[in-house]
Amino acid sequence: MKLAILTQYFYPETGAPQNRLYELSKIFERLGWEIKVITAMPNYPKGKIFPGYRMKFSVNEKEDGINVSRYILYASNSANKIPRIISMLSFSLTSLFGYFRLRKFRPDFIFTESPPLTLAYSGYLLSKFTGSKNIMNVSDIWPLSAKELGAISDGVLYKKLVSLEKFLYSKAFLCTGQSEEIVRHMKMSGADKTYLFRNGVDINRFKNSAEYNSDEAGGKIKIVYTGLLGVAQGIYGIVSNINFKELGAEFHIYGEGAERKITEEYLKANPDNGIILHDSVKSSEIPVILQKYYCAIIPLVNNIFGAVPSKIYEAMAAGLPVLFSGTGEGAAIINDNRAGLVSPPKDYLKLKENILIIKNSQKMRNEMSENCRAAAAEKFDRNALIKNFSDKLISYLK
Repeated sequence: MKLAILTQYFYPETGAPQNRLYELSKIFERLGWEIKVITAMPNYPKGKIFPGYRMKFSVNEKEDGINVSRYILYASNSANKIPRIISMLSFSLTSLFGYFRLRKFRPDFIFTESPPLTLAYSGYLLSKFTGSKNIMNVSDIWPLSAKELGAISDGVLYKKLVSLEKFLYSKAFLCTGQSEEIVRHMKMSGADKTYLFRNGVDINRFKNSAEYNSDEAGGKIKIVYTGLLGVAQGIYGIVSNINFKELGAEFHIYGEGAERKITEEYLKANPDNGIILHDSVKSSEIPVILQKYYCAIIPLVNNIFGAVPSKIYEAMAAGLPVLFSGTGEGAAIINDNRAGLVSPPKDYLKLKENILIIKNSQKMRNEMSENCRAAAAEKFDRNALIKNFSDKLISYLK
């Protein structure tokens, strides 16, 4: 059993897809699969290729025992859409050189991470060239997500991308999606076989975390955000509209991204508002970091159809009630599992209300913490989700 993974993002980078695909690789190996990863030179989240990888077209190496082939790309984390598009296109082209490695590896399946949508086309071509079954894994629906974020208008280019998207769904052996919304969309857009493959979380990483730590009711509450400081998350909007000190709270932010600089500048000009900006942290540090806090803020500026931030699952595993600012399936998961409180995107008054509600009720925080841990273990354990996915793929080889 052989699985090739095609992705623009991979370990040692930090981030949700990097962590998920790394764990997918390791668990599949433990289940008896041979794994080959085709990816880009590491550059995320700063948009600069890591030292040791610069000025090289390709690198073949092992990451914790995983065979990895890396190819050059134009690296960028610019808020400007043009450099980011060039970055995606560049790796979609250079990834095709992975054919020579894949021809020797002879995978049963090629599992391609999308977005970028153009990389899914590369995965389709590589599957044709190597005679492999093509799996298109959709974490965000493109180009729909780009339109919802205002990165692309509803014009000729958008229609062309929609046509490409439908073509790729129809040609894939299997389409997998991280949310029920994505799976429904793929079915309606021409996908033959679909599979709900949630991101989930490795709950074993959080089993040694401290039990829920709470101050006396009415005391200072420590809130955390770990992740990308990008336009879609809108952390700068929260920072510039909420004075956490006035609410009797502290807001601790860990991460890098396009909005980090403007956030730093705002905090330098407004230092007395209970907000502390930290450096980004490695995935391995997340469980230790989260256990220091009482709850987590997880925002999405716009309703991105199908998007479920993976930070939700990590917060649940750590027993942190979630202050979710957004709509869609992410909000439904919080409400259905009674795992936190929800406010509409950019509704800073409602978010303030929710902070005060959860701050002033230790009983509520404790109940939500228990609900979070239970949901993570019973519904979103990544080990179980990946084992089920492995079993599904093996059934296709019989």
